[in-house]
Amino acid sequence: MSALLSVADAHVAYGKVEAVRSVSLEVGAHEIVTIIGANGAGKTTLLNAVMGVLPLRGHVGFAGQDLAQLEIEDRVGLGLSLVAEHRELFWTMNVEDNLLLGAFRSARSATASSFERVYALFPRLKERRKQLAGTLSGGEQQMLAMGRALMGAPRLLMLDEPSLGLAPIIVADIFRTVGELRSAGVSVLLVEQNAQAALKIADRAYVMELGEFVLQGPARDIERHEGVAASYLGFQHTGESAI
Repeated sequence: MSALLSVADAHVAYGKVEAVRSVSLEVGAHEIVTIIGANGAGKTTLLNAVMGVLPLRGHVGFAGQDLAQLEIEDRVGLGLSLVAEHRELFWTMNVEDNLLLGAFRSARSATASSFERVYALFPRLKERRKQLAGTLSGGEQQMLAMGRALMGAPRLLMLDEPSLGLAPIIVADIFRTVGELRSAGVSVLLVEQNAQAALKIADRAYVMELGEFVLQGPARDIERHEGVAASYLGFQHTGESAI
């Protein structure tokens, strides 16, 4: 499998404090990859560095291109998109206008088809299209943040804690949509503290601790690993380690 996203020996620092050390990962076409780990492990830092929000020492390649010299807008133009943990919506603008901002690089015809695709994935957004973003529920805001990113027709969508603060029924809807994105040809790099939900939907997984990957492999194997079960899934696995 050729990698759509390739990160090699990545280091990210805040001043003299290195938050990410010697991290390498790959995301293939039509693949969901998750990074799980405790709060403060470096997961969000890594996504921001891949997107170009933070400086990164190492190599990041996307769709065969080196991203080192590319600004955020150029990375978006290549098909890389990030839905940040805090969603970063424009609260005083309505749903439709927020979505439209995600299609700023698209032609009018492409924008129209993007609206259709987003509203098909999130019917509730179509119902709320004239409602101000700041008046939406938390789940609807997450749908809007994801929908805005999808308006640009990304090849890889990076999601940072999409389930944070949401009711279980809404979390199930969000993860079901992530699975539909894979079926539609969009790869997903998912950072998530809800390890159980993330591992259920992912193809492969990385476990991050203190800025480093300590485990990686097929998501099903990671889910059955004794240490992961005890630390992140809320129970002690009684079988043998799968890794």
